[in-house]
Amino acid sequence: MPDQPDLHDDLIETAQAMADAARAAILPHFRARHLAADNKLSEGFDPVTEADRAAERAMRAVLATRRPDDAILGEEYGETAGTSGYTWVLDPIDGTRAFISGTPTWGVLIAVGGDEGPAFGIIDQPFIGERFMGGFGRAEVIGPHGTHPLATRSTGTLEAATLFTTFPEVGSAPEGAAFARLAEKAKLTRYGMDCYAYALVAAGQVDLVVEAGLNAYDIQAPLAVIEAAGGVVTDWDGGPAHHGGRALAAANREIHAAALAILKDTP
Repeated sequence: MPDQPDLHDDLIETAQAMADAARAAILPHFRARHLAADNKLSEGFDPVTEADRAAERAMRAVLATRRPDDAILGEEYGETAGTSGYTWVLDPIDGTRAFISGTPTWGVLIAVGGDEGPAFGIIDQPFIGERFMGGFGRAEVIGPHGTHPLATRSTGTLEAATLFTTFPEVGSAPEGAAFARLAEKAKLTRYGMDCYAYALVAAGQVDLVVEAGLNAYDIQAPLAVIEAAGGVVTDWDGGPAHHGGRALAAANREIHAAALAILKDTP
């Protein structure tokens, strides 16, 4: 997208206002007793709560006031057409399973961009009070200890790498087998962090996040934040990841290439 400082500032300010609104909508529900969770699936378990719905409504209300001509893709309320060429991609609570379990590894995901993918993104963790932002020349985290730049780390070998994924089964049987081959090479493998794992890549704490079965709203904000911090995010064949599916997020090109060599051509 062309360099338009005033527009970029407006998009960043709008994204932050949306994250603030989502925080206010979500936090009264977190760790509340008797929080109800509906199941989206007829088989399996994919929970959604009033906190998810309230947060997306709150973010959409900000857009209706500040940028009514932009399109929206949200997890809970679907697509809204726009005319500006910009689309906001929203996951009001990424990690609802963590949310209903009381663990603070869920987050609010906000991305904005065009057909080519996100230009700016936020990973916001309301309970901890950390906000990871990336795009338009910015890469920073704002939290309880102030504002600090984001920068991925330079780990170059799988033998020294820390690897994360959310679910141990990692999608289909072939996808799970490919992940297992990668995990055998890594120094440390951890599970269950949802979007917070991507934030840790951007913060220079983690080297790799590998997932499958994602939607666009799961990956676009992490993609923007990690790439702004110096990392690489692709699908398992090295192509664009912003539409969802399989994602390989890496701290740098060297560790990305090493992981891609194992994951590529997975059936």
